[in-house]
Amino acid sequence: MAAGSAGDDLIELLFFAYRDFVGDPDRILAQYGFGRAHHRVLHFVDRYPGLTIAELLDILRITKQSLNRVLKDLIGQDYIAQKTGTSDRRQRLLFCTPAGTALAGDLIDVQARRVARALAEPDPGVGTGLATAESFLFGMIEPDERAAVRRLMARRIRSVA
Repeated sequence: MAAGSAGDDLIELLFFAYRDFVGDPDRILAQYGFGRAHHRVLHFVDRYPGLTIAELLDILRITKQSLNRVLKDLIGQDYIAQKTGTSDRRQRLLFCTPAGTALAGDLIDVQARRVARALAEPDPGVGTGLATAESFLFGMIEPDERAAVRRLMARRIRSVA
């Protein structure tokens, strides 16, 4: 794709969209002394209770050292609890505490409002509706990772049902 093409505009819009999408929770997290890494951990632990450390490392693609620093903060301030695995006692399973669930809910609420507004007020000529947005977001994921993301999301849907 040549420089100056429509793709360049989309890339630029993605930077702005990301800035604003994460900016809302950043302001909330700052009140707790937390950052984006804390947000990401809280998000996935809240949505997938019982997630193992290994699964979380795979999802976030961060080092154990980085995760341990963030988990230490979240566990120490009672936002996440660790439990020993039932079938494998070496596993550490992660769960949000009530405070963690409340904070994760506050963070997702501000982001959900932003997404809902964007879907309700689409840019003319770009396409409308959730199907278009979902297709676009999946299209942004590396092709060889899409199946793993779908499996993870299906897991959450099954646990909610």
